[in-house]
Amino acid sequence: MTKQPLFQMDDLNLEAATASARAQLVEFLSRRPDWLLTTSQHFLPGVSLGGLDGITDHREKVSVLLDLLEKAGPATWKQFVQYLCMECDLPLDLEILLMSCAGEGNLSQKQEACAGASARSSVPGGFDRRRHGSSCMSDKDAKQQRLDSAERYRQLLINSVRQRYGSRRTAGPATQGQMEPPTFNQAFVNLVIRQSKASRLKERTDKPREDVALTPEPEECVDTAVKVSDLFDSVVQSGTTKVIFLFGKPGTGKTMLTHRICQKWAEGVLPQFLLTFLFEFRQLNLLKRKLTLKELLFDLFLQPEDSPDAVFQHLLENAQNTLIIFDGLDEFAGNMHVSSSSKGYPALPSRMSISELFADLCHGKLLPGCTVLVTSRPKKLPDFLLNTVDLLAEIWGFDHEKVEEYVSHYFHQHPFKEQAIAHLKNNTKLLSMCLIPALCYVVCICLEYLLLKHQMSVELPQTMTQFYIKMLLIFINKQQGEHAGSEETQLNCNKKAILGLCDLALKGLEDKKLVFYVGDIPEHVKNFASLHGLLTVFEVKTSGSLPEAGYSFVHLSLQEFFAALCLMISKRVDKNYLKKKLSLKSKWTSKNEAKTEFMESFHIFLSGLSSKECRTFLMLLAEQDEAWVQDKQDAILQSLKRLASTQLTGPKVIELCHCTFETQDLEVAQHIGSLLNFKYEFKNFRLTPLDMSALVFVINSGQDLTHLDFAGCPMDVDCLEVLASCKNVAHLSFRSRKYGDDFAAALSGSLRKMGSLKKLKLTGGIITANGLSNLVQASSYCLQLEEINLQDNRIRDLEVKRVMDVFSRMEKLKKIDLSYNSLSLKVVLILAKEVVMCQNATELHVRKNTVIMYFSGQSGKGPRSLDLRGEENKEHVTQTRHMKLCLQGRNLCPQHAEGIVAILQSCPHLSEVDLSGNKLGDEGCSRLLKSLPWISISKQLDLSQNHLSVDGICSLLQSVNTCQKIMEVEVSLWHKTAILRFTGERESASPHPRGEPVFSTGDQEDEEENQTPIASKKIRLTDSHFQVSDLEKLCAVLKECSSISELDLSNTALGDKGLWQLLQFLPSLKMLHSLKLNDNQISLNSVFSLAHSLSTLEHIKTMNLSLGHMQVVHTTFWERISRASSTSRSSRSFLAHPKPVANGQCFRLRDCAMGPEDVTMLCQILAESTQLTEIELSGNSLSDQCIARLLTFLPHLCHLTLLSIRNNNFSPCCTVLLVNSINLCKRIRKVEVRSSENAFLHFGKSMESKETSCRLIDCAISQGQIDELCRVLEQHGWLAEVDLSRNQLGDEGLRCLLDHLHQGPITCSLNLSHNRISQDGVLDLINAFSTSGNITEVQVSLCSKATLIIKLTSRDDPRKILRLTECNFQPEHLEKLCSVLEKCSSLTEYVSSKNNVSVQTAETLLHCLKKNLGPLKISIEEPWVCKESVTSLLELAVQACGNITEITICKDKTLFQLCMGFPPCLEKVESVVSRLNLNELEVKRACFYQRVHEKCAQLQELRWSHVELHGDEAEMLVSILLPLPELKKFGLTSSSIMPTGIDYLITGLQKCQAIEELNLGHMRLSDATIPKLVLGLCEMPSLKRLLLNHNSIGDDGCSRLADALRKMHYLEEINLSHNKIGDPGLINIAAVLLEMPNLKRIDLSGNSPSPVGGEKLMDALACCKHIEELLLSRNVFGDKTAVKLALCLPHMSDLKILHLQDNNIGPTGGTELARALVGCRLLEEISLSENCLGEGGIHALSKGLPCFEQLRKIDLKLCGITDDASKSLSHGFRQCPSMEEIILSWNTLGDRGAGELASALPRMEKLKMLDLEKNLIGACGATKLAEELAKCPEIQFIRLWNNPVPKGLAENLTSQDSRLCFSFY
Repeated sequence: MTKQPLFQMDDLNLEAATASARAQLVEFLSRRPDWLLTTSQHFLPGVSLGGLDGITDHREKVSVLLDLLEKAGPATWKQFVQYLCMECDLPLDLEILLMSCAGEGNLSQKQEACAGASARSSVPGGFDRRRHGSSCMSDKDAKQQRLDSAERYRQLLINSVRQRYGSRRTAGPATQGQMEPPTFNQAFVNLVIRQSKASRLKERTDKPREDVALTPEPEECVDTAVKVSDLFDSVVQSGTTKVIFLFGKPGTGKTMLTHRICQKWAEGVLPQFLLTFLFEFRQLNLLKRKLTLKELLFDLFLQPEDSPDAVFQHLLENAQNTLIIFDGLDEFAGNMHVSSSSKGYPALPSRMSISELFADLCHGKLLPGCTVLVTSRPKKLPDFLLNTVDLLAEIWGFDHEKVEEYVSHYFHQHPFKEQAIAHLKNNTKLLSMCLIPALCYVVCICLEYLLLKHQMSVELPQTMTQFYIKMLLIFINKQQGEHAGSEETQLNCNKKAILGLCDLALKGLEDKKLVFYVGDIPEHVKNFASLHGLLTVFEVKTSGSLPEAGYSFVHLSLQEFFAALCLMISKRVDKNYLKKKLSLKSKWTSKNEAKTEFMESFHIFLSGLSSKECRTFLMLLAEQDEAWVQDKQDAILQSLKRLASTQLTGPKVIELCHCTFETQDLEVAQHIGSLLNFKYEFKNFRLTPLDMSALVFVINSGQDLTHLDFAGCPMDVDCLEVLASCKNVAHLSFRSRKYGDDFAAALSGSLRKMGSLKKLKLTGGIITANGLSNLVQASSYCLQLEEINLQDNRIRDLEVKRVMDVFSRMEKLKKIDLSYNSLSLKVVLILAKEVVMCQNATELHVRKNTVIMYFSGQSGKGPRSLDLRGEENKEHVTQTRHMKLCLQGRNLCPQHAEGIVAILQSCPHLSEVDLSGNKLGDEGCSRLLKSLPWISISKQLDLSQNHLSVDGICSLLQSVNTCQKIMEVEVSLWHKTAILRFTGERESASPHPRGEPVFSTGDQEDEEENQTPIASKKIRLTDSHFQVSDLEKLCAVLKECSSISELDLSNTALGDKGLWQLLQFLPSLKMLHSLKLNDNQISLNSVFSLAHSLSTLEHIKTMNLSLGHMQVVHTTFWERISRASSTSRSSRSFLAHPKPVANGQCFRLRDCAMGPEDVTMLCQILAESTQLTEIELSGNSLSDQCIARLLTFLPHLCHLTLLSIRNNNFSPCCTVLLVNSINLCKRIRKVEVRSSENAFLHFGKSMESKETSCRLIDCAISQGQIDELCRVLEQHGWLAEVDLSRNQLGDEGLRCLLDHLHQGPITCSLNLSHNRISQDGVLDLINAFSTSGNITEVQVSLCSKATLIIKLTSRDDPRKILRLTECNFQPEHLEKLCSVLEKCSSLTEYVSSKNNVSVQTAETLLHCLKKNLGPLKISIEEPWVCKESVTSLLELAVQACGNITEITICKDKTLFQLCMGFPPCLEKVESVVSRLNLNELEVKRACFYQRVHEKCAQLQELRWSHVELHGDEAEMLVSILLPLPELKKFGLTSSSIMPTGIDYLITGLQKCQAIEELNLGHMRLSDATIPKLVLGLCEMPSLKRLLLNHNSIGDDGCSRLADALRKMHYLEEINLSHNKIGDPGLINIAAVLLEMPNLKRIDLSGNSPSPVGGEKLMDALACCKHIEELLLSRNVFGDKTAVKLALCLPHMSDLKILHLQDNNIGPTGGTELARALVGCRLLEEISLSENCLGEGGIHALSKGLPCFEQLRKIDLKLCGITDDASKSLSHGFRQCPSMEEIILSWNTLGDRGAGELASALPRMEKLKMLDLEKNLIGACGATKLAEELAKCPEIQFIRLWNNPVPKGLAENLTSQDSRLCFSFY
C-alpha cells in the first residue's frame, strides 16, 4: 500500500509554483540537457529514456523530461526540485519560489545516489555545482545564510540611498540643488528625455574614428519622449548585460536624474532591480590603484555589515537584478579608450583599473546580465561602448511647460509668483535660457533677488556670464543680509577668497581635477565657498579605510566660470596665452578634445567676460585700470573675429554664435556675421532654443540677408519661436522626416514675423494637407515670399481653389514646389485648371511625381523654366503673359481629352504644352488636334509617348494645313516622339536659313515689306520604318503641305522606290529649303536619280550623299523669293538665287564603291548641271582607271571650282596622273595631293593665264616618278610652286630633278623638304646653285625639320641667297663647301647656322666669299661665338674681303654677322693684312686698331647683344667705332661694360654725330643715367629711332628725357616700353608729343600709369596725325582711356599697327574703341587680346572689319568670345582681303563657333594661320575645320591645342592634313 504524502497542501503549492515557473525552468535547463537526462535516469529508474535521443530540440527534450518527472508523483517531483536547487545556480527569484514550496527536507536515497553519480561525472560547462563540502546540511545552511545576508545588505543599501538622495535632499532637476544655499528645498521637476536608436551607433563602427561622434544620425536621433521608468522597461531581460547611455548638454540635469533614479529605486518604484549602485567619475578620478569588482562595489559605495563574501556571491548569482550607474563619463580624467581586461572572462579577484572595470561591466564580462546606466555630456564615445549600448537617449532639459512648473515651485512661497512667471514668458531670451535647468535655477535666484528689492522694476542680465556674476553677488549679499554694502564693497571684502577660488578652479581644470581634498583648498577659500553655496562637500572613499571629505564646485560650469575669470584678472596671463585658450568645442571629435575635456562652457564664459558690461567687475577684482582690462577683452574679441574667417563646421558656427552673443558687442557681431554669411548650413545635430537665440543675435546684428539651412537637425518648436525674431533671413530651409504638421503649424506662426524671407524650403518631412493649410494661411501674410518648396512630404490632397487664391495675391511669388507628395490625377487636373486661370502663374510643371508651379513675381517676367530657351535673355518691350503647362506621365486617357481641351482653351497665353508620357492614343490626340485652331499656343505642344499609330501621325501632319500657326512637326514612331511647334504670337514666318543671306533688289525688298509672307514649316518624320501602304498615305499627306521649308524623312525605310515617289512631288514643295532622307536603304541607282535632280531642280544648293554604314541623303536648296506681281503657281513664279553660278551647287558622295562605268555614268549626269561648282568624292575606292575617267570630264564641268577626292588610296602613278590634269583642263590653278589619300583640284573662273601650283605631299614619290613628273610639268610650263615634301626622292632623285631644272628658264618655288637628302646631296645642290643662273635662293636644313627649298627665277634677279642650317657637315664637307662657294662670285647672302663651322673654317670662308661688286652679307651661328671675346670676333671680322658696313654680335643667339661692300680694288687691304703679322705686341694693338678703323671706315650699322666689354674693348668701341662718320645705327643691348660701366659708353655717344638709330634696350638704365644720356642725345640732330625699352627709367628720367626729345624734330620712333613710368613721366612724354610732327611709332607698353595718365596721353595723341604704330599693351588703362583713344583714332588716318593687349578694357571701352577703328582704314595689325570686350565690343569690331582692306593680323586672345559672336566675326573676317593671321585662342568658342569660322576660311585667300588654342571645340567643330581646310591650300596651319577633341580623332585629322596642329609645340 502506497504511503500518502504528509503535506498534500504543500503538494498543491508546489504544483502551482511549478506551473508559474515552468517557462523559466525550461529556459534554464535547456542549456543543460545532458545533465537533466542523467539526473532523470536516477529519479526514474523504471522508465526507459532511450527514445529521447531522437529529439534534437533542447527545449522540447527538457519539456518531455519535466513532464515525466512530474507524472512520477509529488514526492519524486519534490525530491527532484530540492536536488535541483542544491545543485544548480538558479536565478534568485526562481530559486526562492521553488524552495519555498518544496522545502529543504532530507536527501532521499535517490538523491544521494544521484548526487554521488553527479559527483563522479564531469560537470557540464556553465553548470556549477553548489556542493563543495562533505555535509549536505552545511550547504543548505550556507545558502540560507547567504540569502539572509543579501537581504540585510539590500535593506542597508536602501536606507543609505534614502539618506543620500532622499526627497528631503532633493533640490530641483539638476545639480542646482548643490549650487543653492542649504536652506532651499524644491520638488523634483521631470526632465524632457528623448530616446534614440542605439543600433545606429553599432552600424557606424566601421567608419573612421573621426567620424563616429556621440550625436546619432538625423533620422535616428530624438525619436520619442520617454519617462525615467521607460528607460528600464524598454530593456528586454535576456540574461545579457544591458547598457543605457544618457547624454545631455551641461546643466540639463544628468546628475540629479541619477540621484532621482536611486531615490525612486529605494522607494520601490523599480522592483526589477534588487541592488542599485551609483558612482561618479569625478570621484573615481581620485583612485590611483587598481581594484577588484568587490572593492569597487563595497569599499567605494557601501560595505555590508556582515558576510561580505556571501553578499558578493549572492550579487554575482543575481546580476540581472543589479543596476550600476556611472555618472559623468565626460569628467573621467583617465584613458577610457582602452580594451577590456582580457579576451576571456577575468577572474573575479583580479585587480583592474577603473576604465577596465567599466569596460568589462559594459561588455558583460563582469556581472553578466546586470544593467549599466551611463551619463555624459556630448562627446566622443569610447570604442567599446559603440557596440554595447542598447538604449541611447538625450536629456533635453526643460520645455516651456516644465519651466513654468519649476518656476511655480521655486516661487510658491512668494506673493510675486505670477509676476515672475509672466516676466519669463515675456522675455524670449530668458525663456530660452531657462530651458536648461541649471540656468533656470540661476535665473530664478537673480529674479527672486531683484523682485524682493525692486518689485516694480526688474532688469535681468542678458547673458549666461552676466547671470553667473549676478548670482555670485547675490550669494554674497544674502549672507551679509541687511549689513550688505554696495557690490563694490562686497567684492573688495571678499576679493582674496574669490581670487583663491579662481586659482583653484583653473588649476583643477588644467590638471583635470574636479574633486579637491581639504589640503588642496586654502582655509579662507573653503570657508567662503562653502558659506555661499559655491562648493559642496561629500564623502570620498578611495579604499576600505575611513572616508575623507571631498569638495567640488556645485556644478562643473561654475568651475569653468571661475577658471575663465582667473584668466581675465590674473596679471600672469598675457594676451597671447588668452588667445591660445580660446577655442571652439565641436559636436564631433576634434584633435584638441583631450586638452579641453572639462571645458565645455569655458570659451563661452571667456567671451562673456570680454563684454563691456563686465569691465567694472573685472577692474575691481584685478585691481587694474580700464585700459588694462580692455586690452585683455580686445584680445578675446579679435580671436573671435579670426575664428569666423576659418573653416567651421555647423556645431562650431553655433558655438561661435554663443561666444558672440555673450560679448553683447554689436560691432563684433556684425563683423562675424558678415564672415559667417555663407556658412549657415547645419546638418545632423540638435539645436536648442538657446542655440537659436545666439544664432539670431549674430544674424540680426549684420546688414546682409543670409541663408539658413537645417538638414536632419532635431529641434523643438520653441526654436521656431526664437527664429521668428530673425529679421535678416532671405532663404530658410528645413529637411527632416521629423517635421510634420505640428512643426508646420509652429513654423507658420513664425513666418509672419520674418519680413525679409524670400525662399522657404520644407522638404523630406511628413507634412500633410493640414500642415499645408497652415503654411498657406501664413503665406498670405508673407507677401515678400518668392519661393516655397514642400517637396517630398505627405500632401496627398489639398484645397486647390483656396491655395491658388492665396498664391495669386502674392505679387512676388515665383515658384511653388509640391513634388513627391503623391497628388492624385484628379487633384492635378483641378490644379491645372486653376493655375492656367491664375493671372500671375507662368508655368505648371507636372512630371510623374514632380509638381512645380511658377509665377511671374513682381518683375512681371516668368521664372526660368525647366526647358531653358534663348528667349529668356531677350528684352521685352511689354510684359506679356506666357504660360507653360506640363502634364507629363500622369496616365491621361482619351476620356480626359475634353477636359484638357477645356483647360487649354481657358488660357489665351499658352506658350508650351507638354502632354507626353500619357495614354491619349490616336483618339485623344485627334480630339486635341481638331481643337488646335481655337487654342492659343505660341511655342510647342508635346504629345510624345501617347501610343500613336500611323493614322495618328497622319492626323498630326494634316494639322500643318488645318492650323496655320504650326511651324514644325517632329514625329518618330521608334522614339515615340510627337511634337508640334508654333510660330508664336509675333512670328509670321520662319527666319532665313543661317549663314545664307537672301539677295534681292531694292524694289523687291520694298514689295516684300508690304506683303505678309507665307510661314514656312518643318516636318521631321524620322525613325518610323513605314510599310509600303503607309508610305502611300504619307506621300498623299505630304504632297498637300506645299509650305514646308524643311522635310526630314530619315530612317523611314523608303528604299529606292519610296525615294523615287518622293522625288516626283518634290517640285511642288515650293518653299523647301532642306531635305533629309538618311538611312533609307537606298542603292547606287538612287544616287544617280538624286544626282540627276541637280539639273532638273536648279535651286538645289548642296547634296550630301553617303552609302556607308550610316546612309546620308541631305539636300539643301537656295532660298526662293516669290514675285509680288505674279500669281502663277508654276515653278517659274519662284526665282532661284539671283546669282546661281556665283553660289552654285555642291555635290558630295561618300562611302560609295564605284567602278569605271559607274564613274562615267555619274560624270555624264553631273555634266548636265550648269551650276555645279563643287564635287567631293570621299571613301569611294576609286581605282586609277576611275580617276582617269573622272579627269577626262573636267573640261565639261564648266563652272567647277573644286574637286575633292578624299580617303582614296593613290599610287605614285595615279598621283602623277592627277598632276597631269593641268594639261587636260586649263582652268586648274592648284593640284594638291596629301598622304596618297586626299586630292584637291582648285579651278579658276576662266582660262586666263594665272599662277598654277602643285603640292604632292607625302605621296611616296621616288626617283622613278621624277622623269614622268617633270615631263608633265614641262608640257604645261613649270608651275609657280611645286611642293614635293615628305616623299622619297633621296640624293638620286634630287640630282635627277636638278638635271631637269637646267634645261630651261624657270620661275618656281620648289619644296623638297623631308626627302632623305644627305650632306652629299646638299653639296650637289650648292654646286648647282653656284653654277645656275636662275636659282636665286637655296634653304637647307638636315635636322628634324629637314627643310630643302629651292627658288628659281627666269628674270634677272640680283639676289643670290644660300641658307644652311644644322647640316652636320664634317671637315671634308666643309672643305668642299668652301671650294664651291669660292667660285660663286654672285652670292649676296650666306647664312650658316650650327653646321660645325669652326673659327678656322670661318676664317677660310671669309677669305673665300668674294663678290665682284655690291654688298655681301655673311651670317655665322655657332656655339663658339658666345665664348669668343669681342676683340677676337673683330679680329675675325677684319679677315673678310671688302669693306665692312655692318657688324652684328648676338651672343645669346650665338650669331656673328657681317655686311660688306666690295670696291673695285682690294690690293691695299691685303698689304695691310700682311704687315699686321710683322709688328710687336704693342705695335700690333695699334695696328689692329688702325686695321679696324680702315676696314670699318664705311661701317653703317653696329649691333651687339649679350656681350661683356672689358677695358680695351670698351675703349675701342668708344674711340674707334662710335666716331666713324658713316655710322647710322648703333645698338648695344643686354650687355655690360667693365669696369667703367654704362657712363663711359654714354660719354662716347656724344661723338655719334650722324647716328639715326640708337638702341640701348635691356641695359638696366636708371633715372640717374638719363642726364648723361641726354647730353649725348643733344649731339645727335639726325636721330630718327630711340629705343630704351626694358630698363628702369622712372618718372624723373622721363622728365629729363622729355627736354631732349623737344629738340629732336626728325625723331620717328620712341620705344620706352617695360620701364617704370607712372603718371608724371607719362604726362611729360605726352607734352613732348605735341612738338614731334614726324613721329610714326611709339611704344609705351608695360609701364605703370593709371587711367589718369592714360587720358592725358590720349589727349596728346590726338595731335599726332602721322602715327603709324601705336603700342600701349599691359598698362591697365581701363575704359575711360579707351573711350578717349576712340575719340583720337579718327585723326590717325595713317595708323597701321595698334596694340592694346591687357589694358583692362571692358565692354564700354571696347565698344567705343571698335566703332572708332573704322576711321583707320590702313590698319594692318590689331591686338586687343586679354581684354573683356563683351558681346557689344566684339559685334562692333566685327561690323567694322570689312573697312580694313590692309589688315593682315588680328589678335583677340582671351577676350571672352563665345559662339554667339562667332557668326558676326566670321562674316567680318571673310571681308578682309589681306588677312594672314587670326588669333582667337583662350576663348570659349565651341563647335558652332568653329563651324562659322570654318565656313569663312575658303573666302580668306591670303590667310596663313588661325590660332584656336584653348577653346571648347569638340569633334564636330574640328572635323568641320578639317573639311574646309582642304579647300584652302594657302593656310599653313590651324592651332587647336587643348580643345576637347578626342585623341583618336585628332590623330586621324592630323594624318589627313598636317596643318591641323593639336600639340602644344
